Amino acid sequence: MTLDQAQATVDEWITTTGVRYFSELTNMAILTEEVGEVARLIARQYGEQSFKESDKGRELGDELADVLFVVICLANQTGVNLTDALACNLAKKTQRDATRHRDNPKLTGGPTAPATDL
Repeated sequence: MTLDQAQATVDEWITTTGVRYFSELTNMAILTEEVGEVARLIARQYGEQSFKESDKGRELGDELADVLFVVICLANQTGVNLTDALACNLAKKTQRDATRHRDNPKLTGGPTAPATDL
């Protein structure tokens, strides 16, 4: 599924099953909540926190899809074409970071500088 198809599919779902979009502010709050659920799951799967009974059975893919769904809702209701936005964003990052990551010793296995910007 392309981003354009995803935006159309979500819009169709919202207008047929979801009745209407929540307000942009409500969707922003929902997005924050969904990102928190991703963070909680990653902290338990990849971090040091242990699972609680209520965490069991959650799937990272499903939680990420919840985030994506709300991002698509926000894009649809604010007139953002995510295909165009992502293409522009990648072009910006490519130009800005052309050598930044390649020259970063923290990423290339070279000596690492101590963290001083805490």
